[in-house]
Order: sequence, then structure tokens, then C-alpha cells
Amino acid sequence: MGKVYIQLNGSIGWLIFDNESRRNAISVSMWQQIPKLAAELADNPQVRVVVLRGAGETSFVSGADISEFRETRIGENARGYDELNSAAYRALLDLKKPTIAMIHGHCIGGGTLLALTCDIRYASTSAVFAVPAAKLGLGYPIDGIRLLTAATSPARAKEILFTGTQFGANAAAEAGIVNLVVDTDDLEPRVRALANGIADNAPLTLQGIKIAMAQLSRPPCERDMSVVDRALEACFHSEDYAEGVDAFLNKRPAKFNGR
Repeated sequence: MGKVYIQLNGSIGWLIFDNESRRNAISVSMWQQIPKLAAELADNPQVRVVVLRGAGETSFVSGADISEFRETRIGENARGYDELNSAAYRALLDLKKPTIAMIHGHCIGGGTLLALTCDIRYASTSAVFAVPAAKLGLGYPIDGIRLLTAATSPARAKEILFTGTQFGANAAAEAGIVNLVVDTDDLEPRVRALANGIADNAPLTLQGIKIAMAQLSRPPCERDMSVVDRALEACFHSEDYAEGVDAFLNKRPAKFNGR
């Protein structure tokens, strides 16, 4: 039924979706694993950047595992299934560490939404996107519509959702769904370089940026600017701030410890 697992590489924590016989489609058991693994990555001080990827070389995630839908996503069971989805997306969105999606091959349906939970998305020229809910008769969750609309525009999100048709990596970049498109062989090296470069920066600053942007994504009446203020104060009172200033003045690389 597939699995989701963590691979650690220096300061990078890789969250890997592995169901290669089904192009890394996400089964119920895989949805259930995501919040727990996201919490592990959040709590691990070694991990400064999280990268999402699919196992193998042919797919990021080809969507939810449709072979399970007759049992798990029909009638009254549909609500429970959608709650699993929402819990997985929310766990990734709530990570206070920078997240990157490394997208190759199929990135369909729930795969597109998993990618959209990430802060930065790099795709190979082989990447293919679609959100085909309308072709299956599925009710589409508002969280997914919100993520897609935030990444692109209301009109483009409607076009993607209404048609359910596939589009390539360059079209995804034009729509704002991915930051960069690179040759397939260059994708992993470019993502590793990006992740390592981010990991070298001050963790509290990165966390503060994510906290501020999360609040800005809310309606003004729902924003809690006190959490933004606390994150800002934590930076100015940190050892890392003193280290960053000293490193700059002495023309040496800073060594941040997240304190």
C-alpha cells in the first residue's frame, strides 16, 4: 500500500512518497503517516530544510490512490477521507522550517496540492500537472482551492479545476505553481544546492519569515500579529543575531545554531 519515510542528509530532511507501482499514488495509510513524519521533522534540530519528493524517477505523486475510493471515499466515508487529506496538508503547511517540493514526472491531483503546501517548488521538464476532480465527480476541498488560488490567480485556478486537463512544467511556471523548471538531470542537484544554501542561514529568521507570511495569508480580521512580533523579538535577542553581525564585520561565514 506504499509508505512515506524520512531520509536525513546533513541539514536536509527528505520526506519521500514511495508507492512506485502506482506512480507514488497516496494510499490511506500514507496519508495517515504524513502528520507524524512532519512532526518528527519539525522536532529534529538537525533538520533545517525539508524537501518533498517521490521515490524513483517517474513520479512526484500521481494523486490519491483511486483504487481505494470505492471503500474509502464514498458516502459517509468521504468526510473521514477528506479529513485525512486536510490533516496531512495542514501538518506540512504548519512546518516552521522551509519546505521545497522536488517535482519530476506525474504531479496530479493530491500530488499538486502536496507540492503547493511547500514554500518553493522546483520541477523538471518531465513534470506533468493536473487537478482532475471534475473528471471523477469528486467534491473538491476548500483547502485545495485556496492553495491553488494563492499560487496562481482565481481565473487560472478555475481553468485548472474546471477542465481537469494536464499541463506541463513550463505552463505550471507561467501560472506561478512552480518557481523554476530545469532539465531532469539537473533537478536534484539544483534542489540540493538550494536546500543547502537555505540551511546555512539563520533558522530563527527563516522561522520568523514563515510565521509572518502565514499570518499575511489570513484575512486581516483573523491575523495574530503578536506571534509575528514574538518571532521578530526572538531574532534580535538570539545568539545567531550576534553571530551574524560578528561574522559580517569580520568577513567570515556565519555559523548559526538556531538559538
